[in-house]
Amino acid sequence: MGRDVIIACDFPGKREVLDFLNKLGRRRPYLKIGMELFYAEGPQIVQELKARGHSVFLDLKLCDIPNTVRKTMSVLRDLGADMVNLHAFGTIDMMKAALEGLTRPDGTRPLLIAVTQLTSTSEERMKRELLIDLPLPEVVMHYAKNAQQAGLDGVVCSPLEAGGVHNTCGASFLTITPGVRFSDGDVGDQVRVTTPEKAKLLGSDYIVVGRPITAANDPAAAYERCMSEFVD
Repeated sequence: MGRDVIIACDFPGKREVLDFLNKLGRRRPYLKIGMELFYAEGPQIVQELKARGHSVFLDLKLCDIPNTVRKTMSVLRDLGADMVNLHAFGTIDMMKAALEGLTRPDGTRPLLIAVTQLTSTSEERMKRELLIDLPLPEVVMHYAKNAQQAGLDGVVCSPLEAGGVHNTCGASFLTITPGVRFSDGDVGDQVRVTTPEKAKLLGSDYIVVGRPITAANDPAAAYERCMSEFVD
């Protein structure tokens, strides 16, 4: 499984998504559907984007009691998404239940990954607001080990932590990394960020990029730049 760029389609509705995709011409990039778009358009937006030829990462960050997450994953598994996620702090039992619900009767399933700590979270805020006193990288590695123990395929983490996750969990354990900005771009509300080229060197398997592409004057050129810096 090679590296890829996932475009975060954080749009309020389908019309805005299609307007954006039309600017990419015949390109069919990997797309992330988050809560805003999913709640606005419903499950059919996954199916429509799949029908257009896109791979889809369904980013709903589930976190609830194990039984609820199991049942929810059993609903999501047949939408056609290639990757879905949950929050690692929901415990190993919750992650195992999610995996059970996501697995179809024939044994196939989308990739399942766990969010460790959001890239908008700093170590200072994690300690002050979440009362987690351990160093942030140590927390991320512990959550990654829990996800691996539960049978998941990888984690969402900062590119700055990707190498550590691979060292802890092995090269085949996937790292999906938001918090990526061009060297000449605005970091926005992200805290733990780096460039596509540096993310590649640090060991990210997938980078998730939103506004640097979706808000660019020339989204196609921005996407190509991101691909050239991270994939090529």
